[in-house]
Amino acid sequence: MECILIFGFVIVLSMIINVQGAITIDINQEASFNENYVVTWGQDHFLKLNRSKEVQLSMDHSSGSGFESKNHYGSGFFQMRIKLPAKDSAGIVTAFYLTSKGNIQDEVDFEFLGNREGKPITIQTNVFTKGQGNREQRFVLWFDPTEDFHAYGILWNPYHIVFYVDNIPIRVFKNNKKGISYPSKPMQVVSSLWNGEAWATDGGKTKINWAYAPFKAHFQGFSESGCHMDGLNDACESSAYWWNTGKYVGLSVSEQKAFKNARAKYMNYDYCSDHTRFSVLPDECQWNQ
Repeated sequence: MECILIFGFVIVLSMIINVQGAITIDINQEASFNENYVVTWGQDHFLKLNRSKEVQLSMDHSSGSGFESKNHYGSGFFQMRIKLPAKDSAGIVTAFYLTSKGNIQDEVDFEFLGNREGKPITIQTNVFTKGQGNREQRFVLWFDPTEDFHAYGILWNPYHIVFYVDNIPIRVFKNNKKGISYPSKPMQVVSSLWNGEAWATDGGKTKINWAYAPFKAHFQGFSESGCHMDGLNDACESSAYWWNTGKYVGLSVSEQKAFKNARAKYMNYDYCSDHTRFSVLPDECQWNQ
């Protein structure tokens, strides 16, 4: 088993600022795309920009595109700055997530579900353990994610998974160790732009308007903070890694306040409140509120 600590300069800074604070990011100080990532499909729909400190994925009738990290991780903080496709993006899915290999995968998802111009884009989050998902929580945003880059982060440690939007926590999935599965397999960081018109907008009723193609999504932030792993992840739970230390075991007081505010104002679907879908709510629902 190999376990290596990589500090992404900007990532570390973004984690230690107050959730209501702000930071000016100089992307020239970050890793270039090739250092940590590789294109996996749609190579002719992939473009490097700004000396490989930014990449563009595009999608048209023929293809979308995607990339993934070269390494697998067992814990860490993973963040990408993304600017979503503008104008009419109904049916288009932009994704940023962690995933293991194989069909019985662990996975932690950010999926951005496009919409008609002028209508809000939805963020769908999900957590898979041993191939089982169906843990969707969806949010509308308090800004237009097509106008500029915004930071989307995933903290994954032995205690919980936290989803962040511009340093504000919007979702927590706890590792309560009470017989409820928790992601533990080696996972890669993946981003993609693809055709999701079968389900993404209005349950699949609203289709892609190809007159607006090509659709383009932009990504920045290719430095990472993560424990490289091959095999079991015991070493990736070590307190030698800053994201596993006491400060990150739970949300701070200010994070808890921001978390409750974001969920009260912007969450529009929670599987843990869907009694029509689940006659008995999943066990983790009592712990993750």
